[in-house]
Order: sequence, then structure tokens, then C-alpha cells
Amino acid sequence: MLKAYSWLILCVVVWGSNFVFGKILVQDFSPTMLTMLRLLFIVLVLIGLSLYKKSSRRVNKADLICLFALGVIGVFVNQWSFFTGLQTADPTTSALILATTPLLTGFLAAVFLKERLTIRMLMGSILAFIGIYFVVTKGNLSTIHIDKGLLWIVVTMITFAIMIIMTRVLSQRIDPLTITLYSNLVGFIVSIPFAFSLDDPIRISFDISDWALLIGTAVIVHGIATLIWNNNIRHVNASKASILSNLEPFVAMVTGFFLLTKPITSVELLGSLFIVGGVVLSTYQWKKQIKRRG
Repeated sequence: MLKAYSWLILCVVVWGSNFVFGKILVQDFSPTMLTMLRLLFIVLVLIGLSLYKKSSRRVNKADLICLFALGVIGVFVNQWSFFTGLQTADPTTSALILATTPLLTGFLAAVFLKERLTIRMLMGSILAFIGIYFVVTKGNLSTIHIDKGLLWIVVTMITFAIMIIMTRVLSQRIDPLTITLYSNLVGFIVSIPFAFSLDDPIRISFDISDWALLIGTAVIVHGIATLIWNNNIRHVNASKASILSNLEPFVAMVTGFFLLTKPITSVELLGSLFIVGGVVLSTYQWKKQIKRRG
């Protein structure tokens, strides 16, 4: 059990640090080109893994349409908006906004999957949005100035929630590796024309260290860390594991402090407590309800 939790915490550290590494990468690569290149290396890894496991399966026409939509919305738009937002948005604030994804996922599940909304979920949502208000306004409650990059991070959060719902539905008929491979392949193909039309100017670094960071984060964050998480999640309580994932904003905060020399403010800490507290309150009750229904 301790070993499983150690691996899960390592995954959270990797995912949380991705906000800072993404902030670094968008200084040297234009966002759509960065999205396309990362998806290229992710797809290559997934194809290799699929060939190794021999788990590629045929998918019917209806599911192919769903996988196409998942690839466009949950992969391409999700990653493109993430890197577009990080051009100007603060990585810690971005991590805090994305930490509210379970709240939106819960509401979408209530609408599309007929799962029950609870009072605790509503209370948790209120707490989380109070926290977002603190970190977005930087403590200056009299005026609200929202960075344009944060609006793109909100798009990232929305598309991530949609991806979770679509993946949950598809996983009842298709194995996770096939879903991941097909959706990322669609995302990569869709990103190719946009990489040469949306970015103006197109920026590509010729520094080998930048490429190493790009490839390393693509493979480790979206490949190895996800596989480690999926392999160890079965050994621990699901609700406790979900609480661990809420540590990502704190990891982003600490990583930003060391790599970007960004100071940690009292307002960010206060906002973090509200957001993480609200998400934990909501997701704990939500998972509890699902367990009862199951």
C-alpha cells in the first residue's frame, strides 16, 4: 500500500510540474506547433506500446465518430488551449483553475450520465470559486483583471471535463489503450494544418535542450506517468487517490518558485486552500454516491 501511494504521489509531482515546464516551452515554441510536436511523440509511444501489447482492436463506426470528437475536443483543443494560455497566464493560477475540473465533471455527469448532484458538491463548488476569485484578483477584491491566457486555461478545464465524460462512456465498450491511441492520433492529425495557420509567427527552437524537454515531458507526463497511475490506482481507495491529485497546484507553486523564481504569495496559498478544500469536499461525496449506487 505504501509503495502504491509513493508511485501515485510521484505521478502528481510529474503532472503538477508540467505547468511550469509548459510555461518554459511556450517561450521557445509557438503553441500550436508545440501541441503538434508533443502529440507526435505521444502517438509514437502509444503505437509502440500497442504493438508490444498487441491490444489494437477494431472499432465500430459509431464509436469512431465519438473517438474523432474526443480527439478534436479532448486532445487537440485541450492541449492547444493549455499552451496558448500559458503564454501569458501564471502557471500556479492555471493549475488552480484546472484543479476545479472534478466539479465541472460532476455537473456534466449529472446532466449526461444522470448521476446525482449533492449538497456537498454545491457547497464545494462555492468554496472553490471563492478560491479562484482570490487567486485571479491577486487579493485586490475591488477590481477584477483577468489575463486573456486564463480564459484559455478555462477552455482547457472545460475540454478536460468533457474528455473525462466521453472517455468514461467509451471505456464501457473499448479498452483504455485503444481510446488513448485513437484519440491522440486524431488530435495529432487535426493539429497539423492548424500548426501552420494559427501560429503567427511559427516558432521552433533549435536548442537540443528544448527538444529534450519537449520530448521528455510529452512521453513522461502523458505516457509513463499515466501508465504508473493506472497500474497503482487499483491498489488504493479511489476517493483517497483523487485527493492526491488535488496536490497538483501546490506542486506547480513549488516548482515555479524554484525554476521560475516566482514568489509564493499569501493570496495564492489562501486561494489554494479554498479550491482544494472545495474540490475534496465535492469529489469525496460524489464518489461516495457512485459507490452506493454501484
